[in-house]
Amino acid sequence: MALGPEAVIFVMLELSTRLAEQQKDSPSPSTPSGMVAPYQKPAAPKRRKKPGAKLGHPGRRRQAPLEITHRHKHPPLKRCPQCGSAVGAPTERRFRLIEEIPETVPEVTEHNIPRHWCPKCKKLVEPPVADAMPSATFGHRLVALTAWLHYGVGVTISQVLAVLRHHLHFKVSQGGLVRAWQGLAAILFAWYIEIGTQVKASGVLHADETGWRVSGRTHWLWCFTTRKATYYMIDRSRGSPALSKFFTAAFDGVLVTDFWAAYNAVVCASRQACLPHLFRELDKTDEADRSAPWARFSKKLKRLLRDAVRLGKRDDLPQERYASRRSRLGKRLGALLDTQSDNKNVKRLLKRLRRYRDALFTFLDHPDVPSDNNHAEREIRPAVVMRKNSLCNRSQNGANVQAILMSVYRTLKLRGLDPLETIVSALKDYVRTDSLPPLPDGNTSVG
Repeated sequence: MALGPEAVIFVMLELSTRLAEQQKDSPSPSTPSGMVAPYQKPAAPKRRKKPGAKLGHPGRRRQAPLEITHRHKHPPLKRCPQCGSAVGAPTERRFRLIEEIPETVPEVTEHNIPRHWCPKCKKLVEPPVADAMPSATFGHRLVALTAWLHYGVGVTISQVLAVLRHHLHFKVSQGGLVRAWQGLAAILFAWYIEIGTQVKASGVLHADETGWRVSGRTHWLWCFTTRKATYYMIDRSRGSPALSKFFTAAFDGVLVTDFWAAYNAVVCASRQACLPHLFRELDKTDEADRSAPWARFSKKLKRLLRDAVRLGKRDDLPQERYASRRSRLGKRLGALLDTQSDNKNVKRLLKRLRRYRDALFTFLDHPDVPSDNNHAEREIRPAVVMRKNSLCNRSQNGANVQAILMSVYRTLKLRGLDPLETIVSALKDYVRTDSLPPLPDGNTSVG
């Protein structure tokens, strides 16, 4: 039986609604893993080998401590603890090491400070107390530890207070802790400026950004990072106005980014675009466009990019052979960019490739430049975790403290430095000399 026009319209609307719901629920290749529901994730591939060490592998265990702080000698038994029978004198003794966290009790130190009248200054003067800031009741270690837990590890403020209360037996209010962190950020601001100067003077700089909230309004957390320093900046803009605040002059190195157009406003010596972003874009379009023109273009581009990445890993090739293959890749890219097509996705990708032509294979000419922006993504991930746990900042002042302390703690981690000892030592110097020492260089790490 033929359907009337109203019935046809109803069926079409119903099908459109179902299709929209399916497209909304199904993740795309570019969807982050954390945004995909567990039931929508594919099953993990079967392990190719059994977990654990192979048969015959020498055993490994935790090394014994170098120093024993306490010794406890147990008295002999009179009866068996299993059956209760009487036992004789011990036939042997065994030694067992137990490592434990000691029960901590806060230390409260009263400082008896002499005060003298200075005839020149016309006031009472006294020697500095290096263990805390002037007029502060919290010591440097407490402030540095709690700030590291929140801004360095990502523990929420309520969890920090719980650790202080239940483990360290130290009661402090949330407001008192936040004010202490604000004072710490004000002192370490000099290091924050130093970190920004160092990353802008590097040869290779990675950049990325992610959404942030300040007072309930959308902001953006920018990350500029090298192998030895990470600089965070929270700004209202995701475009060139924010970048112009950081890049006050031309950047003389290689800027590694994704394909976000705002980065094109940065004046730099060279660029490297993140190729994994391009691969994900191709996979995403492969699912949406099954046409033959797109399939041919996608296959050719993927093969070109894979060959480039493979060549970048070949450090065993003679220089002449490497240069020859590098030249052929450039010619293949040029031929691909000359492609003419009516397919909208091909035209869209060609437009992007032509715009970023000089930023696709920079890593082949600079050994210290990667083909991806993974380093920036790793450095911005702690901020993403903190965003989920702490719901960002309630004020612009809180955002400033966030950027400063995250930059300092993350940079110290990259340099392999103990965050507590480094900051406590610097604060003591600051109290004595009224000047913060230079940011220590430490040992380079990629953590």
